[in-house]
Amino acid sequence: MSTPLPGFDDLGQPAGAGESNGAGGGVRTTSVDRTGPRPGRRELAPGAVHVPGWLTLAQQRELVTACRDWARGPAPIRHTKLPRGGVMSVQTVCIGWHWQPYAYTRTADDVNGARVAEFPDWMVELGRRALVAAYQDSSAGDDYTPDTALINFYDGQAKLGMHQDKEERSSAPVVSLSIGDTCTFRFGNAETRTKPYTDIELASGDLFVFGGPSRFAYHGVPKVRPGTGDPATGLTSGRLNITMRVTGLDG
Repeated sequence: MSTPLPGFDDLGQPAGAGESNGAGGGVRTTSVDRTGPRPGRRELAPGAVHVPGWLTLAQQRELVTACRDWARGPAPIRHTKLPRGGVMSVQTVCIGWHWQPYAYTRTADDVNGARVAEFPDWMVELGRRALVAAYQDSSAGDDYTPDTALINFYDGQAKLGMHQDKEERSSAPVVSLSIGDTCTFRFGNAETRTKPYTDIELASGDLFVFGGPSRFAYHGVPKVRPGTGDPATGLTSGRLNITMRVTGLDG
């Protein structure tokens, strides 16, 4: 069994009484207050949208608490081993479907063989609301039913190389949520890992959606900035990234 890195093992406590309805009952989608100005909603490319500060602080704590539970199992968080022998610096735990290079299965055959945790209904609702906010269209989430999430934890040294999310048999958008330390997020094009690409900062509470013509764009995380997160999220160090997807798979 993988041992969670410092910061992720002690993910903090659930949101205090009266601050939220709890993750299981659905999380709110009002914006979080921040000190200092931040840019507003930005479309980097057709279908690729950044919405800063979309998650409230209470929502972030709820998600951290949920991710802490998922990280403990039934299929625990781990450093994914790559086919050529390398090991990813980020740690990953999956819900709904288990991802390993380069396929989805219901059981974590590269970890302990256990069936992964179910994808909860409240996460489906959160994904639908994310699309409405990103695309500024009240019907944008109507047909969106994500059935898996990859939850990545980055310590201060972790990186993620340029890659495409293409194991899914669906072109439905990817919904990405960030909690904890700020990172440099590199968003490229669908043709090559190299330029042209755009670097932006993803901070705690930020939403990033990529779908449509940008669904299969290369993207990565070349740098995390340690110490930039707010411990009030329940994450004492590091960065948590939750990406919701539609696999298009049956079973």
